[in-house]
Amino acid sequence: MSTFYKWAARTVSSIRERITRRLVNKLILLFTSIIILVVVSLTVISYQMLEREAVNSSISSARNNLLLVGRNLENYLGEIEQLSLPQIRYDEIIGAIASEDRDYASRMYLENYLRSLYFSRNDVEAITLYLVDRQKVYALTREAYNVTVRVRSDPSVADRPWYKETLASDRNRTFQSLLGTEGGMRPDEGSAAARNSFMAYHRVLRSLASRKPQAVITFYMMPTAKDQILKDVPLGKGEHLLYLDPNDVPFHYDDPAFYRSVKEAGLLDKLREEQSDRFAWSNGEQRYLVVTSTGEREGWKLVKLIPYSKIYEAAKKARNLSYLIGLAFLVLSVVLVTLTSNAITKPIKNLSHQMRRFSAGFFDAEAEVRGRDEIAYLTRHFNQMVKRTNDLINERYKSKLVEKNAILKALEAEINPHFLYNALQAISTKALKNERYDIADMVDALALTLRYCISGKDIVQAREELGHIERYLALQKARFGSRLQVKYEWDESLKELQIPKLSIQSLVENSIKHALEKVSSTITIVIGAGLNPTHAVISVRDDGPGIPPDRLGEILRSLETKWEERETENIGLVNLHTRLKLLYGDEAGLVIRSDEGGTEMSMWIPRGGNVHV
Repeated sequence: MSTFYKWAARTVSSIRERITRRLVNKLILLFTSIIILVVVSLTVISYQMLEREAVNSSISSARNNLLLVGRNLENYLGEIEQLSLPQIRYDEIIGAIASEDRDYASRMYLENYLRSLYFSRNDVEAITLYLVDRQKVYALTREAYNVTVRVRSDPSVADRPWYKETLASDRNRTFQSLLGTEGGMRPDEGSAAARNSFMAYHRVLRSLASRKPQAVITFYMMPTAKDQILKDVPLGKGEHLLYLDPNDVPFHYDDPAFYRSVKEAGLLDKLREEQSDRFAWSNGEQRYLVVTSTGEREGWKLVKLIPYSKIYEAAKKARNLSYLIGLAFLVLSVVLVTLTSNAITKPIKNLSHQMRRFSAGFFDAEAEVRGRDEIAYLTRHFNQMVKRTNDLINERYKSKLVEKNAILKALEAEINPHFLYNALQAISTKALKNERYDIADMVDALALTLRYCISGKDIVQAREELGHIERYLALQKARFGSRLQVKYEWDESLKELQIPKLSIQSLVENSIKHALEKVSSTITIVIGAGLNPTHAVISVRDDGPGIPPDRLGEILRSLETKWEERETENIGLVNLHTRLKLLYGDEAGLVIRSDEGGTEMSMWIPRGGNVHV
């Protein structure tokens, strides 16, 4: 046995190796597996959806149908109850009952009253009037072609269950099922009337003065009206319908043998326990969907049992059809996949050979290009990649680095003269207007500023840049005096932040240009820095008149202009925006907002990113 297992294992391993050795086999196996998975998945999913839809449809249809029929049955029971009430002749009937044994007219009155009730409906099989004190029964039945009222003595009525239940009822009436021996009926009771009726309705007539029971009137109802109402409940093959009173006593079933089987299987107990109007139930042989509808007034229940096999019948047919279609589709797909895979793998095999040569260091590798499809496109670009690889490594990459460094130096060279001009103007203005000795301090500040500007560093700590800004603003205050107010809102944790040199100065210069120089009132410049989830944000805002919308649009457009195409007056901002892009990548840059309340310019520097030089 162990030898057989070893042989089987070697055979399976050999087959698997042969299948997976070639790409064409892998493609066939892959696409076949995908097709099988898709077909099976769609079939299973659609079958489950059809099952759920079939169940929901059956529930919805049965509930609506049972609700309508149940209301009609409640109206039918209400009509019977209304028939049993003497209405305005109640006193006359009670008086006739009291004197019928000694007054012939009273006896005839009772007989005529029973006849009027009998002929008022066509579904009454018989009517009896039991006189409690005399234990006498007036029975009206159809005999041959005549409707006859017969009077007999029947002391046994007082011992019957329905009689005791009727007298004990707080509503003075009971419904008694005449299906088989349900409801406590005796074999000899009611004779033909009971056999031809499905229900007996009993009503107690009491004395209005003493509330003592005087008589019990009973109506034996033929099933014609009930069947006429219940025929509106469609019953398919294997479906069953029950009509139960509040105590789950049956007043209708379509199959007596089935009712006895489900009763023995515990369906009635399940109905009492179940809170929902629908549930699944099995009698051991068949699984049913049970849908119920309970009347609002009396609590009578209509119960419909639908076999799940019937509900799922259409879904199973659709599932089997899907399997047949899927199998045919699978066979056709395998043939097409095999042909297509062979056509694809041949040029790929040649391309893979040249790729192996290229990976070994042979940069003269070149694959043959055939056709105009994606594989040909891939082969053509592989050849181009091989040809240009050395250029990209040795020349283009180096030239890009040199170009970036040249741009940075050119940007710095443009900024420094602009600042020097403003500083010298401030010193000249201060000397001419005030003739004060603090010019020496200004010159010292200018010297430190120039030294900072011509230092070789491109990136500085924010602490150094803030020191330079203080010296720069000291020179500007000499020019503008108390009209220039400065505030700092700088997060201490950002004092060590690496930023481009002279970047904050460019923002402050624009606040002076677009705010302080435009008005004669005091202008406050706020220099701040903070963090958001993705960037460090350095901002300079003022409370000046703001930048006009058309001018702001020009500035924003100039920020997006390429370096070699620049022709703009906003040299400082464009240079700074370009430096940020070069140093920190595309996520960095300037953001400018302006309105009548002032202008805010901010630098956005990505958190955790590397400097791109």
